[in-house]
Amino acid sequence: MSAPTEPVALSAALASFTERWSPRIVAAVNDYDVRVAKVEGEHLWHVHDHTDEFFLVLDGELHIALREAAGERTVVLPRGSVFTVPRGTEHKPYASVPTEILLLEPTGTSTVGDRHDEVPDHVDETTGHALR
Repeated sequence: MSAPTEPVALSAALASFTERWSPRIVAAVNDYDVRVAKVEGEHLWHVHDHTDEFFLVLDGELHIALREAAGERTVVLPRGSVFTVPRGTEHKPYASVPTEILLLEPTGTSTVGDRHDEVPDHVDETTGHALR
């Protein structure tokens, strides 16, 4: 994706689609995609072997369950919070209320990681969709 020549309003980008767990690419920074997504319910357990995954909660509240060497824990991200899941960490995002997030990931990164549980029908296995 080439960088847009005009500013992108995140509110307009988010208003342009309704699908959950189906990110849209709003910008590119070097070799990274800036993606926005609407999420609700559970994603799936997955791992990105070669990259960290950055989350910014624009609206709502995101929970991320983590399986770490010390055991399982869940981080809670209210609106305006950021969190980075380190590469190689198994994680499962979920939201009990409609939530809007911004993600920063290397271009071509799959939404379901390199290793994952079975992909449920409500999760879009993609490397991001262009804005319409």
